[in-house]
Amino acid sequence: MSLQENPDPDDGHPRRWSALAALCAALVVTTIDNTVLNTALPTLAEALRASTADLQWINNAYTLVFASMLIAAGGLGARIGHRRALVGGLGVFAAGSIAAATTTTVGPLIGYRALMGLGAAFVMPATLSIIVMLFGARQRGKAIAIWAATAGLGIVLGPVTGGLLLDHFAWGSVFWINVPLVAAALVAALALIPALPGRRAGRLDGPGLLLSAGGLVALVDVIVRGPERGRLSATSLVETGAAVALLTAFTLWELRAPHPMVDMRMFANRAFSTACAVLAITFFALFGVLFVYTQYLQLVHGYSPLEAGLGALPFALSMAVAAGTSDRSAARFGHRHTIAAGLATVALGLAGLSLVTTGTPFALLSLTMGVVGAGMGLITAPASASIVAALPREKAPMAASVNSVVRELGGVLGIAAVGTIVSASYRAHLTTALPGAPEAAGHDLTAAHLLATGLPPAQAGRLVAAADEAFTTAMTVATLSCALLALAGAVAALAWLGRPAATAPSTGAAPTPTENAAERAAAR
Repeated sequence: MSLQENPDPDDGHPRRWSALAALCAALVVTTIDNTVLNTALPTLAEALRASTADLQWINNAYTLVFASMLIAAGGLGARIGHRRALVGGLGVFAAGSIAAATTTTVGPLIGYRALMGLGAAFVMPATLSIIVMLFGARQRGKAIAIWAATAGLGIVLGPVTGGLLLDHFAWGSVFWINVPLVAAALVAALALIPALPGRRAGRLDGPGLLLSAGGLVALVDVIVRGPERGRLSATSLVETGAAVALLTAFTLWELRAPHPMVDMRMFANRAFSTACAVLAITFFALFGVLFVYTQYLQLVHGYSPLEAGLGALPFALSMAVAAGTSDRSAARFGHRHTIAAGLATVALGLAGLSLVTTGTPFALLSLTMGVVGAGMGLITAPASASIVAALPREKAPMAASVNSVVRELGGVLGIAAVGTIVSASYRAHLTTALPGAPEAAGHDLTAAHLLATGLPPAQAGRLVAAADEAFTTAMTVATLSCALLALAGAVAALAWLGRPAATAPSTGAAPTPTENAAERAAAR
């Protein structure tokens, strides 16, 4: 049955709920990957002799390609059909996972992570686009809340699964686990998601794709490697100029292109642009803090990968619960106040995390991270719903792609920026805490711990204590910065996330009265 033949457009396609289950299964595959890898970072650093910059790129290769390709993948999915894009993306993701699991050096691993990001780029926007197509306005908010809660479920499963695997198997197991997960998601997608037709459209925007991808690569590279090379070094300055030039050229091209990857005029809609900024801030803080928090648990506290995974469990559980109920909060208090409350809660939790020491008890850490997770859960679904509701329905695929882009770009910049802050602050504080510390110990905390294994006990103890203290202080500096950013986001949401500006009329079927009411509600 087609959407046009559906007798009740306010509810949606008759197979919508079973399809949502399959879409959530596919989403778990992509969300679980990053949190599994966060747990494995200290193990990777030791096994592959990877530096902090290497670890950032192992993480960022996935998210950078993901973010760079999302718009193009969303546009292609709209042309060929979103189910086909979803199935193809899962296949590429599985191939990249198998290759990553069998490599033995950092360089190829970064490349295979990029391949996994390419596959995931076709999955994420397809899931939200299909939800928009299958669900009518009456139940769309609930479906998006379940979709957002599923992302929290992936965060729950990732650290615990990663810890279990690393306690019993080699680090490659964190990639092998993707294979059965993808197989299950593929079976569910083919069996439960209806084969929705694609739409005819103009040519794929090749110049836009190249300009955006090149600009993002240059931007992240200068953030990650700038401190090592020097912010004012010739390479850093050239790369910064290239990033600004390419992204500016991308914006100008998209404004004039006959078939743009991104209709830049969408950002003139205040509700749309503010919701995008809110999501970017949220995932900046999420990815950035988790990047250093898992290292803090394993290296400073000495927890095993499984114990570190369990340490992230309160955060992920509270995020999943809050996301799953956020549609009710939004219905009662409005999207604007729900999102602002979520950001304020995130700021409160991160401010608490910025007070930790090397001896902070596990229970207090878990409680603090639970507060952060609850705040993030309140944000994701209402912000995504606001992005979708702010535009005409025929632009839903583009809105879904932009929604995914800002999430992932916020994440990749969060890892890059927080990792950079921690690295620079760690080196400075180690020099202060232990004058004359070996130069190799200043590279990162993993290097300091490895160096200590070859020193006399007393000297090793002093080095480890100073390095742990320096890393913890550096983490609190970065966490406090994220808290202030989240607080600024809460103020911006209250000030600017109001009724959306008028949008161009839809070229498709006129929306139902219920859809109009839902869109007005989403702007509150």
